[in-house]
Amino acid sequence: MTDIVDPALEAYAAAHTTAPPEHLESLAVEVLTTLDSPHMMVGRLEGRFLEMITFALSATSVLEIGTFGGYSALSMAPGLAPGGRIISCEISAVHAEFARRHIAASPYAEQIDVIEGPALATIRSLPGPFDLVFIDADKVSYLDYFEAVLPKLSPRGLIVADNTLWSGRILDPSDRSEDTEALRVFNDTLATDPRVVVVQATVRDGVTLVRRAP
Repeated sequence: MTDIVDPALEAYAAAHTTAPPEHLESLAVEVLTTLDSPHMMVGRLEGRFLEMITFALSATSVLEIGTFGGYSALSMAPGLAPGGRIISCEISAVHAEFARRHIAASPYAEQIDVIEGPALATIRSLPGPFDLVFIDADKVSYLDYFEAVLPKLSPRGLIVADNTLWSGRILDPSDRSEDTEALRVFNDTLATDPRVVVVQATVRDGVTLVRRAP
């Protein structure tokens, strides 16, 4: 695995980012000690990044695809406009239960709903529009998620996709794994899609921001 950003610089940036509240700190500790693949959790830096995007959009309707432990949903919640809500899709019963427990213990219990089941089915059942969509789930379905949510994006809404640089593996020609290939296709497709404007940022593992083209 390759670091996208020099680890010392990343640590410096994290140290100069506002510290998470206590409920996120305790969630992170439990993720690291009890859940498989704890690296899937967005951390302090990306959590605040997502909060800032939510705040800047004055988002009232947020869709998250991939709850995991709930860190990202709870990071975005303080950025919601008054009356705003987050719907988070999670296929794992273990992860959904973990996230619900921590959300219930947070100040944002009434603003976040975790819906368990296949995300595409959940998206089809939701009317939208969404001011912000955060995609951080199975990589092979990224393009399907994008196509499912684009028609439900509000006029000034954003789609944010995580892990799009995949620890640098997208640049490794010997890596032909399903996830890596899917992310290559996702990145290449969005970069040439006339319906959208895209920027791929080197935040942590790569964060791509997408809006509708004018």
